[in-house]
Amino acid sequence: MPVIEKIHILGAAGSGTTTLGRTLAVQLGYQHFDTDHYFWLPTKPPFQVKRDVQDRQQFLAKDLDSADRWILSGSLCGWGDIFIPKFELVVYLWIPKDLRMERLLKREIQRYGAAAVKANGKRHAAANAFLEWAAGYDEGGLNMRSKMLHEQWLAALPCKVLRLEGDLSVEERAAAIHTCTNVP
Repeated sequence: MPVIEKIHILGAAGSGTTTLGRTLAVQLGYQHFDTDHYFWLPTKPPFQVKRDVQDRQQFLAKDLDSADRWILSGSLCGWGDIFIPKFELVVYLWIPKDLRMERLLKREIQRYGAAAVKANGKRHAAANAFLEWAAGYDEGGLNMRSKMLHEQWLAALPCKVLRLEGDLSVEERAAAIHTCTNVP
């Protein structure tokens, strides 16, 4: 079995794609890239202004082409479909909604501070809007980042797809992927 050198990890917000991508990159000695870095312009606070689609594609293409072995975490369905031919393995992560939402709330508090996220805080409305959007993943339609969209996208891929569903640890997920990559 040949060594798999180009891996894409996707799932719902809060499913652990970035954490797993970073961990695997260190373990395997691969470059790690995250779609948020390409999707959003750098702002303070972050995640406020979307980057133009063509700029995202050019920016990501440059980085992917500069590395022999890489892991790309995050969702790029639609805007990043031009990269599908590069993928040798796509890993889909799914965890229960309540666990995802708990993780996302903790992340919002860690990122912006509890005072900013709580009622009447300066980030309260933005945090609530983000959490409401993320909560729609499992039931959402094809017009948003959703399980339905990801399932449709995964079904059309020409490469191997590994599904890791449930509350698995990062170590358990990484071990499952190691068996697919054939990296010593």
